[in-house]
Amino acid sequence: MPTTIEVNKQSVEALLGSGKSKPFVIPEYQRPYAWTDEQVETLFEDLWDFTATSGGTERESSYFLGSVVSYENEDGEQEIIDGQQRITSLFLLLRAIYTKLVATPASERTAEANNFIGKIEPTIWRTNKLTGTVDFKNILLTSRVVNNEGNEILRSILETGKADEDAKDNYSKNYRHFQELFDKHSTENPLMVYQFIYALLNQAILLPITADTQDTALTIFSTLNDRGLPLSDADIFKAKIYNQLAPDDKKAFIDRWKDLDEQSTDANESIQQLFYYNMFYYRALDKDTKTTTPGVRKYYAVNKFERLYKPELLDTLFVILNLWKVVNKGEELEDEAWSKNIKIRQTLDILTSYPNEYWKYPVVIYYVCYRNEENFETRFARFLNKLLMELMTKYLMIPTINAVKPDILKLNSAIVASDIPTFEFKTVDMTQLEPYIQNPNRNVVRMLLKTLAYEHQDDLLPAKWEIEHIFPQKWQTNYFPDEPDATIKEKIEHIGNKLPFEKKLNIVAGNGYFGKKKKEYIASKIVITKAMGTSDVMDWNLESITKRDIRVSDEVVKIMNRWNNEYLNTPVSEGKAGEPSEEELAQIEKFKKNGWI
Repeated sequence: MPTTIEVNKQSVEALLGSGKSKPFVIPEYQRPYAWTDEQVETLFEDLWDFTATSGGTERESSYFLGSVVSYENEDGEQEIIDGQQRITSLFLLLRAIYTKLVATPASERTAEANNFIGKIEPTIWRTNKLTGTVDFKNILLTSRVVNNEGNEILRSILETGKADEDAKDNYSKNYRHFQELFDKHSTENPLMVYQFIYALLNQAILLPITADTQDTALTIFSTLNDRGLPLSDADIFKAKIYNQLAPDDKKAFIDRWKDLDEQSTDANESIQQLFYYNMFYYRALDKDTKTTTPGVRKYYAVNKFERLYKPELLDTLFVILNLWKVVNKGEELEDEAWSKNIKIRQTLDILTSYPNEYWKYPVVIYYVCYRNEENFETRFARFLNKLLMELMTKYLMIPTINAVKPDILKLNSAIVASDIPTFEFKTVDMTQLEPYIQNPNRNVVRMLLKTLAYEHQDDLLPAKWEIEHIFPQKWQTNYFPDEPDATIKEKIEHIGNKLPFEKKLNIVAGNGYFGKKKKEYIASKIVITKAMGTSDVMDWNLESITKRDIRVSDEVVKIMNRWNNEYLNTPVSEGKAGEPSEEELAQIEKFKKNGWI
């Protein structure tokens, strides 16, 4: 079905007046009204300056206020997707002007005042089409922002023209500020007042973009929006869930949502991302291994958003968030011993350097499924090491973004079935891996260096560390007179020439040569780097790099073999079959064939 979009510039009077047939609604998923005094003043002063220079007359001139994106919902309302701040401010400004005009007794009003009173009324309220009588309670703009007391404040201001003098909400403050600005300019330049109102109603132009569906409107908004935080799918989900709840449950839901939002932000995540992780968990439960990843909103929208209404959804999002508190912030979770296990935290730290996010989904699913099991800590550690081994070896040999995607999706489903899931990744011959370790793709270097470092220390690496080239990237051409520059340049990028190094120390060491840099290595708190500083090696050359290449590749292969062996020999949980399954037997044979056990 083709998408329909209507775009037709309109004056403020024409656009707001259209609300008499299709009222404006600020939907539940929108954020609260947030314009500040500064933004209100800018709007007013710009319009006043426009009036003074070129507006206020019937000449062809206009002042562009921006676009408004909306769609007509099933109730025949104009649901505003983008432009709610601007539309709301215009309603408040017109109400402030109207309040000032009607404050003068009818017998003393000028013809201009009566004219503009009549022009403003149908832009704010529904009026009787025959008599013109105004129904002040029937306002053309309604805010339904979830759990926002401002909704009633806005309605009250537009109905009565009064704002509490002590109120601190943005509606009240901005309405009072519009009143102050209009009073001030009316006093200073009374001859321009009616030209200003004329310009506001007729020459201030908006560009309404009306879509046929909410999805289309949101897509347009996402394309156009470059001002602050755009609407997220999570905002839509919040409104959908909220509207499905019984009245007594709504406040508790909003409190929990707010708590989830604040905790997510503190953990460097977002509710939007938590829904994304949860999508992979739900897909695993459904044994969905299709490699095409649906959009989050599209996924949850299936069957009238039934997945959003699962009673355990919010609980699951909080569980997923706990994992990222550990990964992103290093928090220790109460009653979850694994979060204090340094080896688990080291493995998770290595995984964060994987070049894409595919590692996250099986980790989330494993944690959600088995975190309450008695033997979780041990099994989680072995699972993470196995996952890291599979991902790192595959990326070493095939350094492409999507190389492991089908395998990850299969693994996700396998995790739901067993806490010792079968990894159906393509077999890697470990005996062929050494050259890929020695001259690795640049995207996997940090993973390799972390793996090496954590074999020798029980602390996490500092937050800010860099890849140190023992033999500097910038060398004097006479240092290796018999070697082509291309050979030197290639050798310098080998793993044998690299160390993890604190950023501050690396800056001090600079591009010096080995003898000068050793004292800086000694100051490092990274064990393998400090060891280089205390070594007996007096000089560092291409042969030194070759020797260390071999030592490093041997150590990495040894580590990976150990991880496989530990995972394979994980005992079957109580209550599970005592004998290995056919899949497990096949995996054992694969490991034996490759010399891993």
